[in-house]
Amino acid sequence: MELKEILDRKDSGRLYFCDAPDLQAQQLQCLELQYDYNATRPAEQEKRQQLLRRMFAEIGTGCYIEPPLHANWAGKNVHFGNNVYANFSLTLVDDTDIYVGDNVLFGPNVVLCTGTHPVDPALRARQAQYNLPIHIGKNVWFGAGSTVLPGVTIGENSVIGAGSVVTHDIPANVVAVGTPCRVLRPITEQDAKVYDKNRLVDL
Repeated sequence: MELKEILDRKDSGRLYFCDAPDLQAQQLQCLELQYDYNATRPAEQEKRQQLLRRMFAEIGTGCYIEPPLHANWAGKNVHFGNNVYANFSLTLVDDTDIYVGDNVLFGPNVVLCTGTHPVDPALRARQAQYNLPIHIGKNVWFGAGSTVLPGVTIGENSVIGAGSVVTHDIPANVVAVGTPCRVLRPITEQDAKVYDKNRLVDL
């Protein structure tokens, strides 16, 4: 299979072989930049920003990604809005597009996974893979250790609880938790008044 066809399949939800040498060569170039990013010192903020602009498909202003960052393509297929914050060990299986809106917060060890494999063992043995894009609206907060699976869309302002596995779309303006992740409750005006049990917002 020619590289052009592999790339077309990779970004259209069709099966392809992820061990194709030409594809792996492209991926390796991306991963070299990610290595450089993860090797930066805490004081080298400008260097980090320069690297992110080279690595990501799009990255807005005010974004901060705490190393280490783990991404299959080092962010080549990742589109971040403005003021996105990611705590330690964000994992982006970015074999196709991941779209993240403004002001999204990622707790530590969050995983966004676009890549997956067919169930058939013979296909898996041949390194067959397919990818489905992920869409995340603005102002979403991901608790530590949460995972988003291929093809999922999460609406704006929602909260994904720590340790959740998001297997299907989550609407806007809700708190959703669990494995699989389910809507627990809507976000209401009361959340602007009380932030933790009986703790009142005083800002």
